[in-house]
Amino acid sequence: MAETIPPGRPGNLTAEQEQKLKELWKITFKLFGVQKPHGQDEAQLDGATNGESESTSTAPSDTASAEPPATPDKRKKSRLSFLRRGNKESEGPAAPTSPSGLESIAESLDGANEKYGQTKQFRETIASQSPEALRATFWSMTKHDHPDGILLRYLRARKWDVNAALVMLVSAMHWRDQEIHVDDDIMYRGEEGCLLDSQGKAEGATNSSKERDGKDFLAQYRMGKSFLHGLDKEGRPMCVVRVRIHHGGDQTVSSLERYTVHTIETARLLLRGNVDTATIIFDMTDFSLANMDYTPVKFMIKCFEANYPESLGAVLVHKSPWIFQGIWKIIRGWLDPVVAAKVHFTGNLTELTEFIDKSKAMKELGGDEDWEYHYIEPREGENDQMKDTTKKAELLKVREELVRNYENSTLAWIDGAKDESEKRNDVAGQLAENYWQLDPYIRARTLYDRMGLIGPQGKLDFYPSKDTATGEEPKDSGVD
Repeated sequence: MAETIPPGRPGNLTAEQEQKLKELWKITFKLFGVQKPHGQDEAQLDGATNGESESTSTAPSDTASAEPPATPDKRKKSRLSFLRRGNKESEGPAAPTSPSGLESIAESLDGANEKYGQTKQFRETIASQSPEALRATFWSMTKHDHPDGILLRYLRARKWDVNAALVMLVSAMHWRDQEIHVDDDIMYRGEEGCLLDSQGKAEGATNSSKERDGKDFLAQYRMGKSFLHGLDKEGRPMCVVRVRIHHGGDQTVSSLERYTVHTIETARLLLRGNVDTATIIFDMTDFSLANMDYTPVKFMIKCFEANYPESLGAVLVHKSPWIFQGIWKIIRGWLDPVVAAKVHFTGNLTELTEFIDKSKAMKELGGDEDWEYHYIEPREGENDQMKDTTKKAELLKVREELVRNYENSTLAWIDGAKDESEKRNDVAGQLAENYWQLDPYIRARTLYDRMGLIGPQGKLDFYPSKDTATGEEPKDSGVD
């Protein structure tokens, strides 16, 4: 188990790393239009860009997650309407701006963000998104994480280059909010939403492609193509991928991507404290060329390299046959060297137990743990709390105030206030607690809620008993 704080994380930073973090907060606040609290020194946040802040706005919340699915235009309007609370009613949403000095950031880079077109995306995003919208997206993606931890992931991924880290962060925010719709669709509607889609019962479901996507999404859960279960020797949550179950063309690309993001984002909820990475086990038992599909491989690589940086602890390729050797040479060429170094091949149980205790390895993998995957269907009423808009609004208001406190404390910390570090950590803890209070109102329940892995207030049980699971009796997963 990880008992010590890994380097480069909140609570274990060198003086130079802490300074880099301060610089990234400065430039991020500039992008978000965050200024000094009223009554404090009005010096502008020139920081890393030597520019001027453009606007002041109230603190955002998890509004993107809180609002029901809607058209893209309605999503943006609903998010900004919450951010405008406290402003004069005659004022409309702030127009998209490019704060002075930010445009030059992309020009200063050496190509570190070019693999996925992040520099171009950064330029387009700051030109088209208002400071309020960007700020709301950031606090929506923070969830239960320490806000410093979010920024530090991007700094570590870009070797502590502040400008490169900002470009990567903004590009990932755009991907979450404008492309894949993580919080206001995938996690908000969840498995129940796809079940309704598959039955043609979802609001606005008027086309067969949506029905097909819903069926294909659930089919992957029902067969157990991948699942979250257990911990490795470092205390990292594990995701097992049964490669033999996948066949290209059996599901739509969009449903496969949705399933992948839903699994990754759910795994994020399992990361706590000093454990901020996960382990993926690709079980290659009975693998054949019929199971090979490069499209989802490329998507998964992009997810972890561009949008969930520094989230992988280890990747175990278990019992791969000789025919995979040539395939691996191709895949390795697509990987960032840092990610490639985390890939380990385990050919037998002895090699696997270098990473996982034998008692915690499933019998399916050759270990001793008597656990099998079974999918529990969404049950009626499991998401009823999401209908309680009054309680949700109360919790969002609390979160808004906590975000404001964290921003104000961070501004003081940047200016050198000695007593702010502890205060910031305290507020970060309150934000995490608030998230788990808010969670039932903004996130549809998952299989892992129903089986008891994720409990009330975010309590985790990585080895839940069969009695813990709620809902119907487990059904046959259909896997040999």
